Amino acid sequence: MMNMPLNLTPPVINPNAEKVLSKRYYRKDENGQCVEDATGLFWRVASSVAAEEAKYEQSPWKPDALARAFYDMMTDWRFLPNSPTLMNAGSELGQLSACFVLPVGDSIEEIFDAVKFAAMIHKSGGGTGFSFSRLRPKNSRVGTTGGVASGPVSFLRIFNTATEQIKQGGTRRGANMGILRIDHPDILEFIRAKEQEGEFNNFNLSVGITEAFMQAVEQDRDYALVNPASGKEQGRLNAREVFNLLVDKAWQSGDPGIIFLDRINRDNPTPAQGEIESTNPCGEQPLLPYEACNLGSLNLSSFFVPGHLDETNPADRGIDWAGIERTIALAVRFLDNVVDASQFPLERIAEQVRRNRKIGLGVMGWADLLYQLRIPYDSADAITLAERIMDFIETRGRAASIQLAAERGPFPAYETSVYPTKGIPPLRNATITTIAPTGTLSILAGCSSGVEPLFALSFARNVMDGERLMEVNPHFEEALREIDCYSQPLLEGVAELGSIQSLDQLPEDLRRVFVTAMDIAPEWHLRMQAAFQRHTDNAVSKTVNLPNSATRDDIFAIYWMAYEEGCKGVTVYRDGSKSTQVLTTSAPAAKPSEESQVRVRKRPDFVTGFTQKVQTGLGGMYLTVNEVDGKPFEIFATIGKSGHSVTAKAEAIGRLVSLAFRSGIDVADVVGQLKGIGGEHPIFQKKGLLLSIPDAIAWVLENRYLKGRNPVPTHTVSAFDRQLCPDCGGELVFQEGCHRCPNCAYTKCGG
Repeated sequence: MMNMPLNLTPPVINPNAEKVLSKRYYRKDENGQCVEDATGLFWRVASSVAAEEAKYEQSPWKPDALARAFYDMMTDWRFLPNSPTLMNAGSELGQLSACFVLPVGDSIEEIFDAVKFAAMIHKSGGGTGFSFSRLRPKNSRVGTTGGVASGPVSFLRIFNTATEQIKQGGTRRGANMGILRIDHPDILEFIRAKEQEGEFNNFNLSVGITEAFMQAVEQDRDYALVNPASGKEQGRLNAREVFNLLVDKAWQSGDPGIIFLDRINRDNPTPAQGEIESTNPCGEQPLLPYEACNLGSLNLSSFFVPGHLDETNPADRGIDWAGIERTIALAVRFLDNVVDASQFPLERIAEQVRRNRKIGLGVMGWADLLYQLRIPYDSADAITLAERIMDFIETRGRAASIQLAAERGPFPAYETSVYPTKGIPPLRNATITTIAPTGTLSILAGCSSGVEPLFALSFARNVMDGERLMEVNPHFEEALREIDCYSQPLLEGVAELGSIQSLDQLPEDLRRVFVTAMDIAPEWHLRMQAAFQRHTDNAVSKTVNLPNSATRDDIFAIYWMAYEEGCKGVTVYRDGSKSTQVLTTSAPAAKPSEESQVRVRKRPDFVTGFTQKVQTGLGGMYLTVNEVDGKPFEIFATIGKSGHSVTAKAEAIGRLVSLAFRSGIDVADVVGQLKGIGGEHPIFQKKGLLLSIPDAIAWVLENRYLKGRNPVPTHTVSAFDRQLCPDCGGELVFQEGCHRCPNCAYTKCGG
């Protein structure tokens, strides 16, 4: 590593990014104390990667000047490499790639070699993808031993257990992708693998779909299952029934996803080396067996030019295209140098990586750029701009790779690749572009993640001593201040709602621009993914987020649209979905004892109570609460000036709550179920934001009976199965194919 210059400008680090850096990225001594700061980290990375330039006599750069350029590019938040590069560049470990694929052969020796190699990769900071499609199906005869094969799913469990024991460099748990072809005889067992909660928790699962299968689905006919050991047909299934099962499991839990194998292999730049059968854990990087790829992302929001908004051409306004082009050239050089600098856990991986020299340049900050440009995510203008920007990155990235090939020579397998036949000049890198997950990187850069929309415009972060701090998207805050609508109560309300679409007091044009993930119709999620995919060598990490009310038909339509739009895969996640444990038993159910049966108390002849008026978005509500022994016994809710439907709903809520109280249900449990339920007409009060009639009832009950107790958590649609961050306690969201925490660096996929 080069000596650090004295005149380096320290990067501007937001407090949350500083926490992430100190926890996961800064080098530490034997006592776990940080021995570098942000300036030291980025200089360590920049100088160690730039040092590789000295190998190339024809380079126009000197290593020290290039190191400074790399440093400025990262600390201006224009580009960041993947996490292993930030963690390990300039260190003894030196493993700088994030994505690996390992083959799983059909023998005990090959299977456990893959387990061992995966452990080595996880230990060095990478994630692994596997195809289990080569394994013979369950109950097949094993010729060498006379035994019976246990099938892919049983071995998948072994890989999952091994991963559980490996911590990645002390900072990340290993992540895996498991793939099985749709025509494997064990495909139904694989599709159902995550039915039981907690199974295969270290794996994302995807089914490898073929175009022949999709045609069979369309025609509602059977298709053949093929034993990979013999190559012979081993049964048939109805394609539409299997596809519906895939849809059903995705509706329940989001697993498994699907990838389109034929489409991936049509874009395989080196088919002479074999077929691509798997991807990395989040699905954006298809790779050959023993191949790896290092990734990096441009922060698109950093290329916004304030004051240059040409309303006549939304696709051109406010973007520093020249700045993007300069950064692309520098970023491609950086990523190519990482190939040389990286120390791989297996020599076979090193050979394969340097044969093809794949890199993956992508983007983050896309949603922020759209906010800055005042373009709605779910609009034709946004789709047009997405294609324009990614086409620009693709063409300029390829030009940069051609320039590197002229200086250094093309990737060694170039002559046997598809490029010569397409008339494409020698390239340094077999692939150049990938849209990767950037959850942690975007926290460091202070921007939105990948090409995803924001999950929330405002959220409350719990800090020390119970204090809550509001974090607000800076572009949303700026827009509120421009129209003189910025206030703390408003932000609290936005944090509770998760959206501004029902806040009629805000201008319609502002609500149209500042949409979040759940505001966007599924087809717009898919169109955005497809727009970026059209100009991406590898694939796009993107989740189609759905409301809890989404149906199986909705998911069927999304999967079909992904196929028709040319996506290489698709992941859906329905808010509040979970893989529920399927319980079956042949034993008769035991008859409940008298003690275990719920007793509903009879109403006394005389009760006392109170009536409180609460203003709701549907008018004034009069809530009467009658008590027995000082505890709520029954309630009656009356809404003034409302229609029969609203009156009926209020009466129904009152009856059910009364039944709960008369059955001995604690008031805190009732409040927990009602609090936070959203409606179409939320209203601000001095007491805070009341979202709906049930939320108002919860407010009255909580303030009357629960004062002095810990506040009841706000109910969400997924409260029963809400996944919380083990690091900060925040609620995890499903984004870019992985559960991640928007508050800190934690991700279940180890990204």
